[in-house]
Formats: sequence, C-alpha cells, structure tokens
Amino acid sequence: MSTDETVHEAPTRRDTIKYGGAVVGGGLLAGCTGESSEPTTEEDTATDESYSVTISPVGTIEFEEVPNRILTYNKHYVDMAVACGHGEAIEAMGDQFYIGYYEQLPGVEFDPSTRVTVTHDDKETIYQVDPDLILLDPTWYRVYSEYFDFDEDDIEEITQNVAPYFGNRFSRAHTDTGIEDYEYYTAWELYAKVAQVFGETERIQALKRVRDELVAHVESNLPPEAERPTVGLVAMNDWAEFSPYKIDNEGFGVSHYRPLDVRDVFAESDRTYESDGGTYDLEAMLELDPDVLIHNFGTGGFDDRYQSMLELEDDPVGSELSAVQNDRLYGGGDSMQGPIYNLFQIEMAAKQIYPEQFGEFPSYNDDGTYDISESDQLFSRKRVADIINGEF
Repeated sequence: MSTDETVHEAPTRRDTIKYGGAVVGGGLLAGCTGESSEPTTEEDTATDESYSVTISPVGTIEFEEVPNRILTYNKHYVDMAVACGHGEAIEAMGDQFYIGYYEQLPGVEFDPSTRVTVTHDDKETIYQVDPDLILLDPTWYRVYSEYFDFDEDDIEEITQNVAPYFGNRFSRAHTDTGIEDYEYYTAWELYAKVAQVFGETERIQALKRVRDELVAHVESNLPPEAERPTVGLVAMNDWAEFSPYKIDNEGFGVSHYRPLDVRDVFAESDRTYESDGGTYDLEAMLELDPDVLIHNFGTGGFDDRYQSMLELEDDPVGSELSAVQNDRLYGGGDSMQGPIYNLFQIEMAAKQIYPEQFGEFPSYNDDGTYDISESDQLFSRKRVADIINGEF
C-alpha cells in the first residue's frame, strides 16, 4: 500500500453517488432463502431520476445517476455488470477472468486485458482509477484481516474520499462474518440488487426466466435417485490433498449444482470449506470413493491444481479411485458466479454428472473454450445474448 502524501490529497468522491444508511457492517433486512421468485425492488425508492438501493451489510446507497466507473475485485460482480449490459463500466478488476462463456454469446464482448488490474487492498490504484462505485463487500477485509493491509480506517477513508462500497460476499457459502444480522442472499437475489444499481431490473428478470426454464428442464429429466452417481466437489491443494465443499449448502457458490439434487459424498462431513476447513488425503478420499470428482474453479481447464488432479491416474492410490478409473474427473464451474456464469455452469454440471440424460460435457480446447452443438445445448445462446444486448 502506498504511503505517498498525494493519496490523501485526492479529490473527494463523486457527488453523483452518496453514502447514506447503515454504518458498514450493520445488517438491515430479514433473510431470504428462495430462488424461485422474480427479483424485486420493494425496499428501494426513487425521486425524479435519483434512486436508492439497499444491501446488507453496507446499508442504503443513494444514486443521482447510474454509475459508469466501477472498481471490483470479485469476478461475479464483473459478470453481473456484463449481464446487465454495463460491462463497459468496469474500469478495474481482479485477474484470471474466464471469458469462454461470453465467446459463445453472439454480440457480447468483454476484454479483461483492457481493464486495470487491482488487488484486494490496493488503495493507491483505487485512487488512481477514481471509481464512482466499488463493487465489493468491505466485511471481507474484517473477516480476513490477517491477509490484508486494510482496516476500518482505510474503508472509511475510501468511502469518504472516493466512492461507496456495495456488495455482499459471504452469501457465497453462508460463512460466519461476526456481524449481527448479516443477511444472506440467494444468487439471483444478489444479481437483482446489482441490476437495480444499473437500472436493469427487467433485464435481470428476463435472464432469470431463462434460468428457471433451464432448471425446470433439468429437474424434470433427472434419473431416479438410486441411479445417480455420488459426487465429490473439491479443490486440490498440495499433491494428493483435497479441500472438500458441500454441494448441499445454501450459498450461491454452489447454486449451479443445487438443481441437480446430487448425492454428495461430503454431505455429512464436518471437514469442509463451509465448516472452517479440513482436508482429505488420498486414502481418505478412497474410503469415500465418489463416482464423479469435480475440481472447483476448474473452468477452462487451466487451473494448475486441476491439472495436478488429472495426474492421479499415475499414482498407485489415486489410480484406484472410481472417478479416475471411469474417466470422471472434471474441471467444474467457478463459485464466484454471476448470472451468465450461472446459466452455463448449470448446463456444465448437468452434462458432467448426468451425461446419459443431458449429453457429455466436451473437452476444453487449447484456449480454454469448448464447443457444444446447438442441438445439445440446454439453453439458447442467442436468447441470452439478445437479453444482454437489450433485446427482450
């Protein structure tokens, strides 16, 4: 973090966006759990062209106009902006953003290489970019304070001098934040909040209808429970050490798996990401022996940990895993998913877990893209692209 005096002499934040409402960390609304209803704007208000949006834990943000200079680190907010037709507003973002889904959508373009790359706690870059909104949950800094050179004073400084924060991160897995009344949103409730910021509620509702139709199709074609494979969702750390994730949890990070009603080998485990960690070695994995082993964050096939998992076939213990023997090792979707990611990842998961019902998921091309013939697609790419491009 820079200590240059010019940081403190930067211009005050834009007058078009005002921070009003609860102090950072104060939850406002009662929790919601369903994902079936349309996104709504019940708690938001507008006067003339001004409007306000409320999100836990930040509070209420008042807008004089739609923000057009946005800084974020988390990729799911980038995906939300693109889905709302406002990808051009993203000025700065984290690295390693997968665009393979966008390349399947005619007329939808987003180039991460043209954006400023920012890290979690890069105050100097925040001032340089001078955004009018920061799509990020400031609670992140508090919960992981040992990793960040960023504290409450820094949050307050940026809020007052640059732009307000707007985000909710811990709905990803409903992990504890230490904040009383922190509200957890479903994936599409969170998408609706960001859509309200962009004034694009109707657009996100149109995408939600695509999602609901996709889920209905998947759910109506699932095999009988007794015929479903067992599934292990993991991230491989060091060689032959696995960090497991519960598929059956309320977080948006697994919302692409939830409609598939899978038989989760970690369903009863207390050693998962959602329960403060814990790992499994190869011998422990062999005891569970899932039929399907999916690497979280393996989208595009580039992740080094996923590539290491593919080498299990050369290990004397790893080669005994049923998933290895039956060629059922997959690079799964990204838990930090926005609306576009969510649609593609529901389709991806359905094909990876139930290939007989939905067709096999193809191998990745060298550039990380993949090809599914139009007849084998579970939703219309053109329809989604039209919505993103404002035709709905």
